This record gives sequence, C-alpha cells and structure tokens, in this order.
Amino acid sequence: MATATDTQGKQQVEERTKQPWLWNVVLLNDEEHTYEYVIRMMQTVFAHGQEKAFLIAKTVDSQDRAICLTTHKEHAELKRDQILAFGRDPLMSISKGSMSAVIEPAEFSGEGDDLVGKDGEEKK
Repeated sequence: MATATDTQGKQQVEERTKQPWLWNVVLLNDEEHTYEYVIRMMQTVFAHGQEKAFLIAKTVDSQDRAICLTTHKEHAELKRDQILAFGRDPLMSISKGSMSAVIEPAEFSGEGDDLVGKDGEEKK
C-alpha cells in the first residue's frame, strides 16, 4: 500500500530528472568583432582547432548565433563568463568590448561537443 509520502517522493524525483543536465554555450553575433577574433577566442577559451573555430565564426556570422560547447551547467556558465571577459577586438576600432554569449538548455541534436553517446550515457 503506497502512502502519500511515497507519492510525494516519487514526484520530487521525477521533477528533478526533468531538469536539463546539458547546456549549450551560445555565442551571439555583432558587428564589432572579426573572424580572426572569434577564431582566436574559440581556440583560447574552448581549445577548438582551426577548422572548428572557423566553422563557429562562419555560423555566428551567417545565423547570428553559434553553439560553441554543450556541457553541464557549471562548465557552461564558466565558458560563457570567459567569452564575456575576453575583451575587445584589437583589429576593429569600433570594438568596445567582448562578444555576448548565453547558456541555454540543450535539446541534444548532435551539435556542440559529443558528451552523450548513442546509448544515452554521458561520456567522460
């Protein structure tokens, strides 16, 4: 026989499991930063290679946003903060500061880093 307490405990567990555990770090476009700046930032902050860094620069330019990384929330917040603190683009006189970035819950679609395997298990 189930008690009201058992039901409440199950509901609390279900609510916690519905919370997103993967987050996207999303770079937002502006007209104050060059491709070179974005590429250098992607290499410095995320350790992305030249090709992936260029792809992110191209994506943010053409789509006004680009996912830089998909990870757990605390790591996503750190990387967003590192983007926000990266500084102005010295190659553009109109650049007044860092680019903008946000984090958002990931609906995992294969974008970003592959932190989840095909079996749904988190990769280490």
